[in-house]
Amino acid sequence: MFTIDDLADRLGGYLPMEEIQQVRRAFYYAEQAHDGQTRRSGEPYVTHPLAVANILANMHMDHQSLMAAMLHDVIEDTGVTKDALAAQFGEAVAELVDGVSKLTQITFEDKAVAQAENFQKMVMAMSQDIRVIIVKLADRLHNMRTLGALRPDKKRRIARETLEIYARIAGRLGINTIRVELEDLSFQAIHPMRAERIKRAVARARGNRRSTMRQIQSSLQRRLDEDDLTGSVVGRQKHLLSIYRKMHDQRKPFAEIMDVFGFRIITDDVDNCYRILGAVHNLYKPVPGRFKDYIAIPKANGYQSLHTTLFGPSGMPIEVQIRTREMEAMANNGIAAHWLYKAGQTERPIAVGSHARAREWVRGLLEMQRHAGDSLEFIEHVKNDLFPDDVYIFTPKGDIMELPQGATAVDFAYTVHTDIGNSCIACRIDRHLAPLSTPLESGQTLEIITAPGARPNLAWLNFVVTAKARSAIRHALKSQQRSEAIQLGRRLLNRALSSFDTSLEKLPAERLTALLAELDLANEDDLLETIGLGTRLAHATAKRLADASLSGDEDAAGSPDASPHTGPHTGPIVINGSESMAISFARCCHPLPGDPVIGHLSMGKGIVVHRHDCGNLDELRDDPDKLVSLTWSNQIEQDFPVPLRIEVETRRGLIAELASLITDADANIERIGIEERDARLSIVNLTILVKGRIHLARIIKRLRNLNHIGRIVRARS
Repeated sequence: MFTIDDLADRLGGYLPMEEIQQVRRAFYYAEQAHDGQTRRSGEPYVTHPLAVANILANMHMDHQSLMAAMLHDVIEDTGVTKDALAAQFGEAVAELVDGVSKLTQITFEDKAVAQAENFQKMVMAMSQDIRVIIVKLADRLHNMRTLGALRPDKKRRIARETLEIYARIAGRLGINTIRVELEDLSFQAIHPMRAERIKRAVARARGNRRSTMRQIQSSLQRRLDEDDLTGSVVGRQKHLLSIYRKMHDQRKPFAEIMDVFGFRIITDDVDNCYRILGAVHNLYKPVPGRFKDYIAIPKANGYQSLHTTLFGPSGMPIEVQIRTREMEAMANNGIAAHWLYKAGQTERPIAVGSHARAREWVRGLLEMQRHAGDSLEFIEHVKNDLFPDDVYIFTPKGDIMELPQGATAVDFAYTVHTDIGNSCIACRIDRHLAPLSTPLESGQTLEIITAPGARPNLAWLNFVVTAKARSAIRHALKSQQRSEAIQLGRRLLNRALSSFDTSLEKLPAERLTALLAELDLANEDDLLETIGLGTRLAHATAKRLADASLSGDEDAAGSPDASPHTGPHTGPIVINGSESMAISFARCCHPLPGDPVIGHLSMGKGIVVHRHDCGNLDELRDDPDKLVSLTWSNQIEQDFPVPLRIEVETRRGLIAELASLITDADANIERIGIEERDARLSIVNLTILVKGRIHLARIIKRLRNLNHIGRIVRARS
């Protein structure tokens, strides 16, 4: 069994003796704290923290991380407090242990909510010290290695969580050794039979192609020696989940996946990497379009390497990765390489850069957390953001921005800064104007055009792919909806209060405070928002406020039999068409400026505007408190959709003629469809965008002048 002495011997290779002694002291403290506790396998509990520390020792983590690994379950599973740990081992170790400790299990109705809440807490801990997540990953890795004692359903649940969250975080931080093992262990827990079959097939395939691998490896090494290039060639093996995913996603049999031979060439410096690339391209022809330079443009997690694919002997594909020793350490240990180099007092720029990128990523997570509506929404954003395929876009100043595959100009704008995303109105791709929804391609130069006062569009959620953009847009739309709902609620409440000869401004402050306390609302804005969104009736709220403020007056306007007075707010609410969140337009009757309209207070939506003669309002007219008198503003600039149903005689070119006439009348066609009525007549269903009722009447008049046009009806949904 692995002991603390074995660990101490290993730590002697990179830690000074006094730090090793502190790690020993933490182990003995944990051993005493966990005395009498066992794991499900029957082993003493302290074997788990010792194994976690051993995983971190493989990564050359610092002594404080190793001490935290020893103590990470002490706070939750024993009576030891955080203050006691701080007194014994220092504040830094206590904070690490507090961040890594298994989070207190809160009772949730839904396990998904519990998982999401715990992950949010972990992000907060990561923001204080990034080492928290490295220790947590080592903890999860050992738990995955020892899943055998658990029930199959619990195994699968833990494995899915590991695959969806922890393996992806390890990949995002560049800790490839942990990522690969977490993925394979999760795959074996979720699909044990598939994993076993692939494992056996891989063992057979490796045996069959051993001689071919040796032949290619020796030819590559011989070419390096001939060109006086220092470098060692090693074979590269695919892991189980990678093979399974390729078979599943690419619909390829196992034989085709394993037909690719992978090699890695490790050298001394960057200059040699490019020289070796030239040498292997001279030995075997490169496959066009399969070269990637991650040295010049590193991945988001700090990974650097040259990737190329070659036509090998008999045309078999050979994948070659070329990198320096530092890049190899970075590829395996990711952000942990930061401490690996610190331990040797030879801090390298590659490790420093990885740490800075990780800190930036965690800051981005915190921003998403602030914007997310709840923990489940937040964890969904994180999942989408953790494992993207990347494209590289240039700013007008020549800086490189990394974005996931399929990202658009809106994603780019939010990556630069949330304020730029919120105010962007257009973009130039390679100096040409382009739609904001255009998917970006590597190498493009993108310029974002902003305007003061511009706001995010709800339609952006249909095409953005980055979690930051999606989270920021939702947050901005929620803020916008709240702001507009408060404004509308104020108008509705003042209008209702004017019936009682008062207004919000005239009401005694203590009365409003008392009502807020009674309704369990924090402030006046919360009350106005609920009224604006239709969840609370303005008339009922006004009556409660007016009744109390006119207390004791038997003939007051607030008494049940009093006649409402006319005040400054009693007229209809003016709508200008621009309210997109608190006021919406019904799709059943498509109201236009100039139509007589009425508003219906719909819970959660605010006011929905209907035409006065809309059939859907018939059942609502019995509840007049939910109906709002509306009138159109004289200054409306936006277009409104209106569906038309046109009977036409079937003939060639008629649709083109209709489209031309509508365009000439300064209107746009949003949708068009044709139904055949019989051999001679057809029905054309059009949805056009018009300025208002007068504009529509002008278009219909011009349509009637066309030959072969029959009845034209403004359709209802």
